Amino acid sequence: MRTARKTLQKPSLRSARRGLSSEGLSGDRFSRQGFLDGQMLIASPGMQDERFARSVIYMCAHSSEGAMGIIVNQPAAHISFRDLLVKLDVVPDKIQLPHSAGDVTVLKGGPVETERGFVLHSADFFIENSTLPIDEGICLTATIDILKAIARGDGPASAILALGYAGWSPGQLESEMQSNGWLHCSADLELIFGADIDAKYNRAMRKIGIRPGMLSSEIGHA
Repeated sequence: MRTARKTLQKPSLRSARRGLSSEGLSGDRFSRQGFLDGQMLIASPGMQDERFARSVIYMCAHSSEGAMGIIVNQPAAHISFRDLLVKLDVVPDKIQLPHSAGDVTVLKGGPVETERGFVLHSADFFIENSTLPIDEGICLTATIDILKAIARGDGPASAILALGYAGWSPGQLESEMQSNGWLHCSADLELIFGADIDAKYNRAMRKIGIRPGMLSSEIGHA
């Protein structure tokens, strides 16, 4: 599995659509209009791209230079968090992990750079020069140090591990939204970290007052 050794690295600003820059994650972004960083992107029922069908995406960065997000409701097949730790030589095969480590879900974060890992987590854990604060209470870390901390029981209270991410070039996401490909809603901890992954899509839709069956591909974004 090529994921080993190179999965968790410090995020590459270029490869993440240049969205994870210090400018894109500064407090200035809160006053910008029209950008969705820190919110949830929801695939419209008419989504044509099967990779994103019924997906719920936490937007880590969105600016005029592009966008980057993590899909939070697509489990990675045939790999558990423990398996990944063993493959990365973070822990030996027979070690007993703390209970909190067993709660970490491994997800398919998106179709871009699927050999890399990104840990989306609560803000009670921070590594200088590695952890990127996204919104109040939510951070992103992509170094192997966070996996070691989780394996010791010293990691964040809430975390998900995503393999890959969803990325958009400048103007691409805006174009897709104008074509009714996406809706959006405010983020909350249950949508991001909740254990009931299958329920996240319908929950996100209800959050904007919509039952999934009510929507067609002709309805625009909320």
